[in-house]
Amino acid sequence: MLCFTWPDGNSMQMWCVTLTIGMSFALSVGVQIPKTFRTRLAPVAIDAAMRANIAGSGSVTAILVGTKLTIGGKFDGLRAPATVAHLHKSIVTGVRGPAILVLTVSKATSGVVSGSFDLSPEQIESLEKGRWYVQIDSQKAPEGNLWGWLLK
Repeated sequence: MLCFTWPDGNSMQMWCVTLTIGMSFALSVGVQIPKTFRTRLAPVAIDAAMRANIAGSGSVTAILVGTKLTIGGKFDGLRAPATVAHLHKSIVTGVRGPAILVLTVSKATSGVVSGSFDLSPEQIESLEKGRWYVQIDSQKAPEGNLWGWLLK
C-alpha cells in the first residue's frame, strides 16, 4: 500500500483506503492482454472464367480481449458491390471452410467490414491456430471475391 503524508491525518487515511480499493479491484478483474490478428484481403483462388469478375484488395485487423473479438477493416477495387462478409473456419490454414459468423460490410465496390463477437473457448482456440479467415462476397462473385486468413 502506498500512502503519502498529508498535513491533515484524515486526508492521508482516505488516500490509503482509496488506493487499496483501487488496487483490489484491478487485481480481482485481472489484466486481459489484447491479442491482435491481421490479414491482407486478396482475390480468392480463381480460374480464367472468373478473372473478369474477381478483383480488389483490403486489410482487416481483429482484436481479441478475453472472449470478445472485434473486427475492423477496409476493402476496395471490387468489380461489383459487396453483398455479404463472413468469418469462416477451416480445418487447416489455406483451405476453405464453412461460414461461422456474419460480418457487417459496405454494399459497394469499396468500403468497410466490421463485427464484434463473444467467442467460446473452442472458437478462441481455432482462431489462435490460424483456422479463421474473412471472406467478402460480391454480386459478380457470390462464392467469394476477397479473402484473408487471420494470423498473429
